[in-house]
Amino acid sequence: MSRPKWFFLSLALSLSLLTLSRSVAARQFVLVLSQEDFKDDPGAEPDSSAEWDELGDGDAHKSEEDLDPGSWRPIFEPPSGEPQPLSEPDAAYYSAVDKLMSGNPALIEDGAAEIAAAAETGHPAAQSVLGFLWEMGLLRERSKGKAFLYHHFAAEGGNMQSKMALAYKYTRQDMFDKAVNLYAELAEVAVNNFLISKDSPVIEPVRLHNGAEENKEALRKSKGEEDEDFQILEYQAQKGNAVAMYKVGLFYYFGLRGLRRDHSKALSWFLKAVEKGEPRSMELLGEIYARGAGVERNYTKAFEWLTLASRHQLYSAYNGMGYLYVKGYGVDQKNYTKAKEYFEKAAENDEVGGHYNLGVMYLKGIGVKRDVKLACKFFVVAANNGQPKAFYQLAKIFHNGVGFKKNIHLATALYKLVAERGPWSSLSRWALESYLKGDLGKAFMLYSRMAEMGYEVAQSNAAWILDKYGERSMCMGESGFCTDAERHQRAHSLWWQASEQGNEHAALLIGDAYYYGRGTARDYERAAEAYMHAKSQSNAQAMFNLGYMHEHGQGLPFDLHLAKRYYDEALDHDRAAKLPVTLALSSLWVRKNYADSFMVHVIDSLPELYPKLEAWVENVLMEEGNATILTLFACLITVLYLRERQRRQAGVAAGEVAQPNLPNELGVPAR
Repeated sequence: MSRPKWFFLSLALSLSLLTLSRSVAARQFVLVLSQEDFKDDPGAEPDSSAEWDELGDGDAHKSEEDLDPGSWRPIFEPPSGEPQPLSEPDAAYYSAVDKLMSGNPALIEDGAAEIAAAAETGHPAAQSVLGFLWEMGLLRERSKGKAFLYHHFAAEGGNMQSKMALAYKYTRQDMFDKAVNLYAELAEVAVNNFLISKDSPVIEPVRLHNGAEENKEALRKSKGEEDEDFQILEYQAQKGNAVAMYKVGLFYYFGLRGLRRDHSKALSWFLKAVEKGEPRSMELLGEIYARGAGVERNYTKAFEWLTLASRHQLYSAYNGMGYLYVKGYGVDQKNYTKAKEYFEKAAENDEVGGHYNLGVMYLKGIGVKRDVKLACKFFVVAANNGQPKAFYQLAKIFHNGVGFKKNIHLATALYKLVAERGPWSSLSRWALESYLKGDLGKAFMLYSRMAEMGYEVAQSNAAWILDKYGERSMCMGESGFCTDAERHQRAHSLWWQASEQGNEHAALLIGDAYYYGRGTARDYERAAEAYMHAKSQSNAQAMFNLGYMHEHGQGLPFDLHLAKRYYDEALDHDRAAKLPVTLALSSLWVRKNYADSFMVHVIDSLPELYPKLEAWVENVLMEEGNATILTLFACLITVLYLRERQRRQAGVAAGEVAQPNLPNELGVPAR
């Protein structure tokens, strides 16, 4: 972690400082459109075949293995019972990947060689992994060209993860015409997975860190059945608490808190909760029967459960009922009027799905007069509330220029949001499980794989593991374990990618890397650029650093007025910076009024003095033998001090002992 620039000034004044809080989350995507974005001619109706598969149709069902060929699921989530026999090339591929994840250098080397051999035979999944190895520089000299080449071959062979990697590469190079087509294909697969898979919607990846520190609260909530809070909740459910039953069922249904999704357990808990009168379980039972999640699909039962839920004012159930009327499932016949009424009820009660479904009705002209502009407005509301299918519809609209002016850049960004919810996002769950088990090497490899595919959270997680755990990260370089230089360079690259996607903490660390020369050559100008990027995201630490650089003329023009402006701006954005900003302004006052004085030279010498002082403490005072002697000496001084204090207290106590009353000269007892 970088030290705040104000540290040296605070050291001079012998004061401890409060560091500014740093936000690590990338900025939330919010879509804001103006009238200029609309166009007068709505254009042709977009081609879409999955508009109304809200709860899924079994006719088009595909397994995740079909949607994501070469997935590492057989390694991390082996199927229960008798495993399906693999072809010889696939068996060799999975054996090689298993070795790459072993954490054993010898096995990793064997696995890399086997992957290369399999790739030469034209195995798409092996070509994809080989592209990943070239991109990382794992047991080979890093080559972006060869990485691109093998990902291209793999993508041509149908590997979706390589398509993700290529789409991200094209986006970084502003080649949006190529990126948008790849992301469109990937987003469609993701939506199909979201709609037709018996798995529930993808859970957002967990960020391992909060600034430079481990995100203990988020990790605590991701321990699954080992989490103490979940165990208490499960105990309450077993004792008959209806609300606890519903929550446990919810955790299993969506795979929350690090639990593996288990629709059978979810169904069991929901049924028990309903018997106790818990109404929210009714809606989930309706969805379970409509999706066929853990049970045989039964639309009649689905409609019955959703109707019961709606009677308890669970307005989201109206979306499912409207869907069934649109499709004519579980009801007498299709009825678009009733469907629209149910969707409107859901939307009126702030249910995001209602806005999305109304958008589809107006976009397709289903039971209503077609109105693309109104449809787009419904989609925007749904998208800004995180509805993934709304992002997909808007992406298609911007891609094709329907209702809105064609915007390839925005379409690419929207498609990417949806594509990242595809079946390959399971890598995040496996990485988190590995991290919680203490298998840092496996977690780092999985996050690195996702990082190459453009996941910002994975980029920052992988970089943080490198910075936090160093050699324990099991980072493999060109010829074995990563050297310090290789590790710093790789972390620098990952932080840079994360910063490009809006991670202000990453942008700050990139600035620190250039400022201090960590993992890259020292470059004050590029450091200033990175701090400017972090400042644009309202990062107070970056503002302070820019003020410091203006004050010292490092990478920026020497300008005390601009320095003061940045210091003041840092304080405006974070009141915790009051003390360091006050000290910095004091330094500015000294520099302005006593230029070239002894005090200015003292202040300027602190950045050079501190590393020497730190090294002396670490190498001399903290050297094992010296540290032992110093500890014993400190203990001796403490014992002598305590004994002296005890002796003095005993003397005072003796002097305060009451004297017996003696008769005075007149024979009267003393009073």
